[in-house]
Amino acid sequence: MSSLFNALTSSSVPAENYPFCTIDPSEARVLVPDDRFDWLCETYKPKKQTPAHLTVVDIAGLVRGAAQGAGLGNAFLSNVASVDAIYHLVRAFDNDDITHVEDTVDPVRDLEIIQDELRLKDEEMLERHLGELSRASRFPDKKQLKEHLEVVEKVANYVAKSNDVRKGEWTASEVNIINTLHLLTAKPMVYLCNISEDDYLLGSQNRWLPKIQNWVDQNNPGDLVIPLSVALESKLLNDMLPDEANAYLAEHGVESQLSKVILAGYKSLQLIHYFTAGEDEVRAWTVRETSKAPQAAGIIHTDFERGFISAEVMKYADLREAGSEAQVRAVGKYLAKGKDYVVEDGDIMYFKVQ
Repeated sequence: MSSLFNALTSSSVPAENYPFCTIDPSEARVLVPDDRFDWLCETYKPKKQTPAHLTVVDIAGLVRGAAQGAGLGNAFLSNVASVDAIYHLVRAFDNDDITHVEDTVDPVRDLEIIQDELRLKDEEMLERHLGELSRASRFPDKKQLKEHLEVVEKVANYVAKSNDVRKGEWTASEVNIINTLHLLTAKPMVYLCNISEDDYLLGSQNRWLPKIQNWVDQNNPGDLVIPLSVALESKLLNDMLPDEANAYLAEHGVESQLSKVILAGYKSLQLIHYFTAGEDEVRAWTVRETSKAPQAAGIIHTDFERGFISAEVMKYADLREAGSEAQVRAVGKYLAKGKDYVVEDGDIMYFKVQ
């Protein structure tokens, strides 16, 4: 994963060829690619540009028995618990010079090992929560704890049947309780299949990709699978100038997958962004899907949420078509919205507060 992390973040963390090279997680912010942001910057020519970003953490790979502490497993699993979503990079290429902790390449086996380890750790955590809640809820004035206990019991039974928490159907109140548990299988997952550079450039069907997709469809339907070549991405970043990299990709009729990987992580968290735009700054502000205008204003400053009066909203497509804010106003598409307005991805917004 460290080589991919380096490519995503244009950073340099150790990526040597031995297990547990990455012990302490490395963390970096990566820019979320967005053509709309680029166009706004070209149009407004601001003094400052602030795009949306995603914080990525490089965590060493888990091994069989990690839930019981194998391979520094407890430390690695606690690092996994601290993030909001997971990129699961799985090896799908043969190379005798690159070791595999299981000695052979079998990505489906690797997927099963990781899924089992995450579930085992969740079972352990749920068992601990159940013990603590059972003792605390015996007191007659602990009605809320008893309700909490019922939800945890429901989740524990679900996980015990070899299910990932994120695939369950939970009510809003149950989700609120589940979020306090920091369960590993509750986190969104994006599967990244690392194939060889030749397979990627030639467009040949990697023998493992259909098997990986089939495994995901059977075990975690709906989760995204992205094939990429980390070797290629590293070469484009480290061995070529940008123009050379673009020419190399064009020659082979392929694209870098890094933007797709970043956007997949961003969307897996149900994140969108709106823009503020002017001569001083064009900025992307990240909010959760379904956020309303006051909460969006609060991202800028907490006082803006408390003092929210209204929001002025332009749609990016309307501004792009009209060419200027004045023209958007002239055609009646510069809109005033109240506190119940649900922010849409790509909105251009200004707030009135008191």
